[in-house]
Amino acid sequence: MKLTARDVMVKEFNTIEQNAPVGDAVRMILQGKTRETGYKTVSVMVTDKFGELAGVVSMFDILYHLRPPILNIIGDSINFPETELDSFIERFKGLSVAQVMNSPVRFISPDTDLIVIIDRMVKEKSRRLPVVENSKVIGIVYLAEVFCLISKNWLKIDIK
Repeated sequence: MKLTARDVMVKEFNTIEQNAPVGDAVRMILQGKTRETGYKTVSVMVTDKFGELAGVVSMFDILYHLRPPILNIIGDSINFPETELDSFIERFKGLSVAQVMNSPVRFISPDTDLIVIIDRMVKEKSRRLPVVENSKVIGIVYLAEVFCLISKNWLKIDIK
């Protein structure tokens, strides 16, 4: 059985323009849909003004940039007062999606073989790969969907 990205990609996904306020991305992720496999989407595809893929913003990216930058230097050996989080959230509110997104983004074509997709996801510890055709995102292959498809076929069971 030969499967490609086109066979496993999710076609319903959210996009956001890179100049949008980061709060819009937070809201989209928070209100994300639960996919058929039961997994909730925790990222949004970021597009430029031409609708082309510019990046991805995920729950991880948001939490990473919400932290104080000093933690990148000194690690977690510092204590913060209780009210400190409020000040970081306030600073964070003024950022744009472009300032927190992950870019450049690795992507695949709709005809990429499933074995190549699995190999890339495992090697790169990637949870998602956008599927791009003619410079536009047409779908996303999620690690969870790949795992569910492979497992269902392997175990010969129907899981929803």
